[in-house]
Amino acid sequence: MKKNPHLIPFILVTSLFFLWGLANILNSALISHFQPVFDISRAQALLVETAFYLGYFTIAVPAGLYMEKYTYKKGIILGLLLYAIGALLFIPAAKMLTFAFFLLALYVIASGLAFLETAANPYVTILGPKENATQRLNFAQSFNGVALVVGPYLAGMLIFSGNEGDMATQEAKVQAANAVVVPYVGIAIAVLIVAFLIWRTQMPEPDKGDKLKFDPVIFKFRHLMLAVLAQLLYVGAQAGLWGITIDFVTEMMPGVSKEVASGAYLVAGTLLFVIGRFIGTFLMSYIKDSTLLGVYGLIAAGLCLMGIMLGGAAAVYAILAVNFFMSIMFPTIFGLGVRDLGKHTKLGSSFIIMAIMGGAVFPPIMGILSESVNIQASFWIPVVSFLFVAFYGFRGYMHPKGFVAAE
Repeated sequence: MKKNPHLIPFILVTSLFFLWGLANILNSALISHFQPVFDISRAQALLVETAFYLGYFTIAVPAGLYMEKYTYKKGIILGLLLYAIGALLFIPAAKMLTFAFFLLALYVIASGLAFLETAANPYVTILGPKENATQRLNFAQSFNGVALVVGPYLAGMLIFSGNEGDMATQEAKVQAANAVVVPYVGIAIAVLIVAFLIWRTQMPEPDKGDKLKFDPVIFKFRHLMLAVLAQLLYVGAQAGLWGITIDFVTEMMPGVSKEVASGAYLVAGTLLFVIGRFIGTFLMSYIKDSTLLGVYGLIAAGLCLMGIMLGGAAAVYAILAVNFFMSIMFPTIFGLGVRDLGKHTKLGSSFIIMAIMGGAVFPPIMGILSESVNIQASFWIPVVSFLFVAFYGFRGYMHPKGFVAAE
């Protein structure tokens, strides 16, 4: 039986999808957990998302340039080392009981993830026959979805369990802060093992293609510029919604602990997100991708309005259901935005990826709204965001009259 030379490299690269999904969804637990530990407001706690997405925003382009100069393999190893360093910084952050130190650690983690996300997709496409590249990529991305379900469950079991009591004493706060150390040290160990295995494994090198060059003509592509805005709003809405879900569940359903809110309710929401991705991909065989994006945007906005207008469990279920309809938004906006860009595709892609800055901007605004009005009012931000996504799906993606596709 012939040995598949791509099997081990494919397994290792696929693990990267799980690792960055895990880091992303654990932020939801940190936001809720840090509020009583540091005696800070919800808006301040949502700076967790700001620090995280700021890492992506500032490092995404340098990561791409680094891998153009060196290799994708070296970029992945550097990204994993940054990820591990950031996770291990949780130890001194907990010892010093300093919120700003945790934010620094999260920034370092996200800086590492910027390398991983830049490299992983092109790597998967070359690890096997070209005709199966899309199938392999979808399979690898499914492990990102697995992390979105596993993460909240682990948070409920390791971070919240036994750490939801009165935090009036310094000792109680130290104990609660230390609760986040165990899962992140475990992650750091796993990440370092993966880094070592990749270092020791012979990895093929993807074609880097044309170098990233800035051309002002890029601003003339209306569908791209609107895609950047749509992605900015979408990522901001997603980060804010995930960041506030645990608090929303415990506030709207008194008696539900943070452990249950994370391990059951948030898990249910992220599971809907994963299921929605698969069903959405299937529906695109029969429904135009832009039309489906528009419909999903309208439904997501409507569900957020239900979360604002209704009360109790009904409001919670409406917000959890939004996850299903968010599932296709990022890749669909991306695909529509870079369509017909020709030689400008790489630069256009960079613009849309940089739009993840929305995840740094909008969550604290939602936090301020939740405290100055009420937690339900914070969902007006996603309402507006999803309405714009719907507009992009129905009209914004279209090329103006006289448009000529780039070569």
